[in-house]
Amino acid sequence: MLRNLFTDAQRYLDHFFREIDLDRVEQVVKTCQACEGLIIFTGVGKSGIIAEKIAMTLISTGTRALYLPSMNFLHGDIGIVSEKDILVMISKTGETEELLNLVPFIKRRKAKIIAIVSKQESRLAKESDLSVFLPVEKELCSFDLVPTTSTAVQLIFGDILAVALMKNRGFAMEDYALNHPAGAIGKKLMVTVRDLMIDKENVPLCGPQDKLVDVLVELSNKKCGALLIAGEERQLLGIFTDGDLRRSLQMKGSSVLEETMGDLMNSAATSLPPDTLAWDALKHMQKDSRKWVMVLPVLEEGKVVGILRMHDLVQAGIS
Repeated sequence: MLRNLFTDAQRYLDHFFREIDLDRVEQVVKTCQACEGLIIFTGVGKSGIIAEKIAMTLISTGTRALYLPSMNFLHGDIGIVSEKDILVMISKTGETEELLNLVPFIKRRKAKIIAIVSKQESRLAKESDLSVFLPVEKELCSFDLVPTTSTAVQLIFGDILAVALMKNRGFAMEDYALNHPAGAIGKKLMVTVRDLMIDKENVPLCGPQDKLVDVLVELSNKKCGALLIAGEERQLLGIFTDGDLRRSLQMKGSSVLEETMGDLMNSAATSLPPDTLAWDALKHMQKDSRKWVMVLPVLEEGKVVGILRMHDLVQAGIS
């Protein structure tokens, strides 16, 4: 049964993609792009839920949009509509009375009406300034009644509209980040290495001439799992980790404590600047699946300004 349902769903969506009038969709995109006011979405029932989702997607991608339930217009909310606005009405049949009753009042306010319907000769399509027909061969349910295929194509249309406007307006990743300051998206697009790195006097530093025995306290107290070996101008020379300490003791015994950090350090240490996105830093630290980088020196203008731990990235929810 499930395989048949997936096959049917795919066939109905294929019908939509084959039959959709791209020229008419392009007209809608251009009309919405030229809108000087708000693009207000409305609908009834399942179409209303889709209308709200489309409006929210448009808002998050840089388009001034709004969702209002159809009944709210006739109870005061119509006051927000101006001649600069566009009202997008979504209805499968295009015969929804709540929307049709609204049309004359919207026209009095001289706002444009766009109808998104799946019945070409519907009253709503005829009454609107512009309409788009979303082809629906059949609903997925056995009775061809439950809104399934029709709501799926409405959502697809809305997503395409949002992304088309987003691209046409040159909406960048930085703009998207500003609209999503919280949650996983915000963290990926806004949190930088500078926000999470250990800096100033908390950075575990030593010089190349220091002996291991003399810097063990620094390694332990700073709790970074590594020491950064730097020159007099804080230029990075190498790194020495907890793992390096264990391996050195195993190979050389206690005599290694008298060796200098310049001899023990790994001079091929990788680093990143502080303004790198934390998400990119995590990918950099995990690029070798066989050996993750657990601590990373942070350099600005060639000088050590901090150290980033994998632990802090994970704890901050960067994953």
